[in-house]
Amino acid sequence: MVNTIDFITPPVDDPYWFGQIAAANSISDVYSMGGRPLTALNVVMFPAKKLDMGVLKEILRGGNDKVLEAGASLVGGHSVEDDEPKYGLCVNGVVHPDKILTNDSARPGDVLILTKPLGSGVLFNAVRSGKLSFAEIEREVLPSLAALNGPAIEAALSFDIHACTDITGFGIIGHALEMATGSSVQISLRYKALPFYPAALDMYKKGENTGSNRPNQQLVETHLDLRVSLTPAEKELLYDPQTSGGLLLSLPADQSEELLQSLTACGVRASVKIGEVGEGKPVIVVE
Repeated sequence: MVNTIDFITPPVDDPYWFGQIAAANSISDVYSMGGRPLTALNVVMFPAKKLDMGVLKEILRGGNDKVLEAGASLVGGHSVEDDEPKYGLCVNGVVHPDKILTNDSARPGDVLILTKPLGSGVLFNAVRSGKLSFAEIEREVLPSLAALNGPAIEAALSFDIHACTDITGFGIIGHALEMATGSSVQISLRYKALPFYPAALDMYKKGENTGSNRPNQQLVETHLDLRVSLTPAEKELLYDPQTSGGLLLSLPADQSEELLQSLTACGVRASVKIGEVGEGKPVIVVE
């Protein structure tokens, strides 16, 4: 049995999208361990005196739809009055004790596969500041963020996955460093292979940023070996915090192409090979 709890503040003003993304984000913790979600409890903080209760209804509807899509059951929850809406789930799931995936077992010779694009953090802030319209992210970005990582992990479990984590608030570099440190390996990422959401780079060029970029940079700076020439905006994408990001999978190189084909076949079309695992001190090499 595995139990996780996670909640977020609204990445977008649309309450139904907010509910879906928050739920997918919470359920992802179970998937990243190779588990299957069974039940979920709502965790709600809501300014009932400031916002119409219809907003809360739509948030909960979005969350419930994702729980049902995951094959789990929503069995209750808890709510409190707060100044800002926050929503997430406490998720219970099951995983075979001999098949638990962790982020500390990557092996030299492995290949790294990422299942969703990066750059959602700056896009959310850009919508809030008016540099980007909601319509520009609704078509291509929000469906990806609301997509469950269930199909990806279901496909991956047919392979020899050595390590797995989901990419969230620490960004691609932060979570890769967690894997490198826990596994006592060196991880090399190919910058040109990293998938980014449309307009993410442009928003950094226009001066948009997030409150997490600088802390994420400080977290990794003594373990980062940057071997490629990048503009300041391109560097910021490495630290961009994700909400409901994809899975980072480490597996033997000779299985990587077949896994990519399997991921594509089950609808996880953004999956891409982004790097390799090698011997050495726990550093992240960006080439």
